[in-house]
This record gives sequence, C-alpha cells and structure tokens, in this order.
Amino acid sequence: MLRLKGKHILITSGPTKCNLDSIRYIGNRSTGRLGCKIAVKALTSGAEVTMVYGAGSDTPDISHLEKEFDEKLTLIRIETNDDLLNVIENRLSSVSFDVVIHAMAVLDFIPEKVADGKTPSSNLEWSIKLIKFPKVIKLIRKVWAHALLVGFKLEVSKTEKGLLEKAEQLLTESDADYVLANDLHGIKNDMHKALLVNKYSEIEGHYNTKDEIASGLIDLITKRLHNNCNCNCN
Repeated sequence: MLRLKGKHILITSGPTKCNLDSIRYIGNRSTGRLGCKIAVKALTSGAEVTMVYGAGSDTPDISHLEKEFDEKLTLIRIETNDDLLNVIENRLSSVSFDVVIHAMAVLDFIPEKVADGKTPSSNLEWSIKLIKFPKVIKLIRKVWAHALLVGFKLEVSKTEKGLLEKAEQLLTESDADYVLANDLHGIKNDMHKALLVNKYSEIEGHYNTKDEIASGLIDLITKRLHNNCNCNCN
C-alpha cells in the first residue's frame, strides 16, 4: 500500500568535507547507509524522495524495484558544507517538502582559512584553526517552516539518559519534531542502536538495526501526516 503517495520527502545523508588547501581536506566518517535505507523505505511507501548525499557515501539501491521508482528519486551530490548550504538556500528552497530527514553528518567545525595551493610536505608542522559552523538544521527549519523535521544526534559513550538529554537539547535548539539519538559504540555494520525522541521529550521508539530505524521512522511519519490530514479535513 502506497501510504505516502503524493508526499515529498527530503533526506540528507552521508558526510561533508571542507578543504584545508588545494589538495587536502577534513571530513566526517559516514557511509550514508542508514539514509539509503530510509530513502528506499520512503520510496516503496509511495513518496517522492529528494536525497542530498555527501561525496563518497552510498546511494539508494533501487535496482530491485520497478522502473517507476526511478522517476520518484532525485539524487543531488555535494562535497562541502558550502555546497550543502547552496543546495538548501538556492536549488531546493522553492520546493515544498512535507518531510525533511536531516541525517547528514555535517562538519561542526571548519577551517578558518583555506591555504592557497598545496601546503609543502617539507613543513615540520601545520597549524590549523577550526571555527564553529552554524547548525544546518536551523536553516532547514527556517526554509521549510511547515515540514515535519527529523534531526539526528550522534554521540560517543553516552547512556540512554545522556542520549535523551542531547536529543532534548537539539529539539529545543532546532525546533525539530523528532530527533534520532544514537551512540557511535552502538553502530557496527547493520547494527544500529538508537532511540527516537519527540519534542515532548518522550521516547517513541527503540531500535537495534538500520532496517528497524528506517521502518519505524517511515511508519511514524506516515501516521503523523495522516493524523494531520484528518485534523485539517474535519
């Protein structure tokens, strides 16, 4: 049953990079596999999906699906944080999305300056100053104020209480509807332990794999959109 037919979902996935000089860069560790599973689940539920993905990350494998799904998936490749901002502020800003799932691992800190050319390898040291990059999820909320917004929060060595606290913080800062909080030590291959928190600090789901996250998230989004439609139609 195509429960999300007529809905348009934006998914960001994978890593971003920032240049240090003309040759070197810094980046985040992200495969984009979870974003791909969410995208496929959304597609098979009838949604149109636009996926912004970081260079080097996976893209959805829809070779096993019927040809009609090709037309419902739009892929946009980016590399740097600035590329991502440009896509959000310019290329996609006029598109109306019902849901935005911001799963991309965006660099929180970027080089203050990018060196011209190649920094000589003969140098004995190279000092680089990193500065804070604005939270992209806040821009997403500004551009798509009425979309159902799901943010992601990755931590290291946090208890469930600690993850809940971090999720609550992001929910408050970004005005997201949900945050999926996960810990690096709970992620290995397809294993992916996570909890989904709503804006009322309630845990709406516990997950153990990427498949569980994708199914649980799309099921929740479907119910939420249908409930909103019923309320608006009455």
